[in-house]
Amino acid sequence: MLKQHAGGERAVEEAPRERLLRLGPGALRADELLACIMQSGNGKQTVHEIARAVVQGVGTIYSLADIEVAELLSIPGIGQAKAIQIAAAVELGRRIAQKPPAHKTQIRTANDAAEYVMDRMRYLKKEHFVTLLLDTKHHVLAEDTSSIGSLDASIVHPREIFRRAIRCSASGILCIHNHPSGDPSPSPEDIAVTKRLMDAGKVLGIDVLDHIVIGDGRFVSLRAGGYMEH
Repeated sequence: MLKQHAGGERAVEEAPRERLLRLGPGALRADELLACIMQSGNGKQTVHEIARAVVQGVGTIYSLADIEVAELLSIPGIGQAKAIQIAAAVELGRRIAQKPPAHKTQIRTANDAAEYVMDRMRYLKKEHFVTLLLDTKHHVLAEDTSSIGSLDASIVHPREIFRRAIRCSASGILCIHNHPSGDPSPSPEDIAVTKRLMDAGKVLGIDVLDHIVIGDGRFVSLRAGGYMEH
């Protein structure tokens, strides 16, 4: 039965919250989770209609991983308050996903490094340059997102890359970035940035062990490809 409640929204719009309480958040679709986050409609659309518009507007739920508030505001039904709610929820989820494990992850191979980041980097719409800071046994001490945007020498600067590595007393670093196109083939810029970082690492005594390019379910190791030979 459909009942009216304060604010004029139909009781059916309470269904996602009720299902979450009964079944847990894992049972809800992406639009239902968004409806729970936004909580209410805007007078013209129900919260569920707005949530569906968001999912349709971004194309895939994974696109929310690096969406900007300005992009959310371009979706019909999304005002500043709802855009902030969604952006904050996405950022909170990202930070939780990056929580260091109870035991230190050891990176033995390029495949280990790719698996470590693949699920959270393969769908990103912008290039993210991530640095894994490793100890002498190649355990991950920390992870740092150094830049977001097109990869070139002006954005990925050795000073920023190695600053945290020095603070963490890292023995080596492993560089990773994604190609939003899904094709992990390294570009000339990728190779140039890698060699610049290698030169800086030699001066500082911190090895650049590899540079992994992440595509959609695929990756390329610049070390294995012979691109890191001088």
